[in-house]
Amino acid sequence: MASLPIDTAKYTGIICAVPPTPRVANRETGQLRVDRETGKTVYQVGLCLMAGASADVVNVSVAGEPAGVQLGMSVAVRDLVATPWENDGRHGVAFRAAEIRPLSAPATSAGKGAGQ
Repeated sequence: MASLPIDTAKYTGIICAVPPTPRVANRETGQLRVDRETGKTVYQVGLCLMAGASADVVNVSVAGEPAGVQLGMSVAVRDLVATPWENDGRHGVAFRAAEIRPLSAPATSAGKGAGQ
């Protein structure tokens, strides 16, 4: 089936709702899913997509670990696509992105002055 591009600029915010976890290809052996093109491990990230007064959480796959992405963090998503699928009477939509990255670095205690 055809992949449908999603214009992420239309969202008022995108937040990490579930931190990145490697996708498992074989539950019996624990073998991780690998991207065919890059050879990198595929990760899944739960993203809250907000638009106006509505919000949806979708699981998005991405090749390679999204460095620095943490729970509750605003993120940028590059080349998000939705692909409808059907298998043995089941159906759904799979989401995939070329990149998921934090919009800003997480706050750290480094750099705080005395008395702060």
